[in-house]
Amino acid sequence: YIMGLAWQKYDAIIAILAIGAVVRKIAPFLKDKSSDPAVLVIDLALSKIVPLLSGHLGGANELANLLARRLQASVFISTATDQTNTLAFDMVAKKRGWRIENIKCLAKISNKLLNKKVVKVATYKSIFDSLPKKDNLELIDFESVDDNSVVISPVGNFENLTLRPKIYIGIGCNQGTTKEEIEEAFAEFIENYKISKDDIALFASFEAKSSELGLLEFVESLGKEIKFFKKGQINSLEMEFSSSASKKFFGIKGVAEPSAILASHYKELIIKKVALHKKITLAGAI
Repeated sequence: YIMGLAWQKYDAIIAILAIGAVVRKIAPFLKDKSSDPAVLVIDLALSKIVPLLSGHLGGANELANLLARRLQASVFISTATDQTNTLAFDMVAKKRGWRIENIKCLAKISNKLLNKKVVKVATYKSIFDSLPKKDNLELIDFESVDDNSVVISPVGNFENLTLRPKIYIGIGCNQGTTKEEIEEAFAEFIENYKISKDDIALFASFEAKSSELGLLEFVESLGKEIKFFKKGQINSLEMEFSSSASKKFFGIKGVAEPSAILASHYKELIIKKVALHKKITLAGAI
């Protein structure tokens, strides 16, 4: 009874019991590695700690190391990637706040890395360059994805192990564009590129758009934030952008594309400007 309540209510369960007893108590509640809580077992002397379940995504390994420092105890971590200092894609996603899809494919990918085989990664250069332990990773384009590939992108639908980094949406609109018009264009945009609203970090635009009520209402309705950038910030970017009427009207290089890059984490444009309904422009960066 107590274990059932704890399983639903808490992110971590610490048991000072025999490992066999803990296994029997938690067995009826096991569902999925992406949702099961962390389970740790500690001996009666509080000198040894075993992260038993959800070592990576549930945080059991990290919690065990924290407790070990405070209790001056030893830790036995059994996850193979930790023992061999091998890249763990689930930990990359967790540390960076990325969603994971098709986690059932993780074991196959991890086994390939543990056996020193090459794993193909379809992603963007900025993200690939940021990955740790790349000795057995090969950067490929999205058209080359096969059953043995990992995908890291906020765009598209895949059956592979897929990590979803945050995307930053640059947006421009004509004066007086309504919330409803922006909603319609945005719905078309994310449907075309298969983007989840959950993966949108924030919106970005040129400061002249900061008084557009339709834009502000639209962003608020999604529960997101929007950042506005100044002319000098936009024009300081040393890259080419799609042609834009904003150069004529405001003397800037663009709105949607440069704003997305300025707001983004990796400063890489992954969706060039899309003009919709002759009133709205949208672009995406990571």
